[in-house]
Amino acid sequence: MNNGARRFDRRLFCTLLNVLIALPLAARADMASEFVSYYQNAHVEGRDLIRGPQIPLDTSSIASRLDLQTVSPKAALSGSAFLSADGAVIKLAGVQGCLSTEPMEFAGVQTTCAMISLAGMTATLDEAKAGAGDAFPCHVFAQNPGRPTVRFAECFFVENGAVRSLSEALIRKGLAFAARDRAGRPVFPEYLQAEETARGEQAGIWANGQFTHPYHPVNPSTN
Repeated sequence: MNNGARRFDRRLFCTLLNVLIALPLAARADMASEFVSYYQNAHVEGRDLIRGPQIPLDTSSIASRLDLQTVSPKAALSGSAFLSADGAVIKLAGVQGCLSTEPMEFAGVQTTCAMISLAGMTATLDEAKAGAGDAFPCHVFAQNPGRPTVRFAECFFVENGAVRSLSEALIRKGLAFAARDRAGRPVFPEYLQAEETARGEQAGIWANGQFTHPYHPVNPSTN
């Protein structure tokens, strides 16, 4: 494991401990904190409150009609979604957070895959914001009507001078899975390759030898 991976694992471990401590506490600050707490608690209980896209996503648009919008993330809501500063929910189209609540050990802590996935999103958002002044660009594929506004997007950040996908980073670190469509096909085939690499290297959740992929058969809530 390289030094960068070790540093991230230490940050993730600290984030996981903070999430474990903070989640049982009642939200005190304002409506936004109550909203975040509600979604985070649902996620660690194995429930995804964010509905899938109501229209098919044209994923080819990211290559043919790239339209980047600046997004300032406020807090992770799940292993694959976060709240933006404008009050919208940003759901990453290419990644699916883990919802398994089976007990497992990670970095010496007894936890669950859902907790690891939420902590991983929190730590990776912090990492992405650090290199971009608390904001980064996202390509929005579609938006569900109603409240809260849910935008389905892929987001990007710069790491060591290279542009990286936030979804790919989560998958590559073994913190989430490549999203599949209802037929079981990966939304982005390259992310499935990243998942297979993480699994082969026993990164993140794959370090637990007893862990089995929870999305085979495909979870119907996946995009």
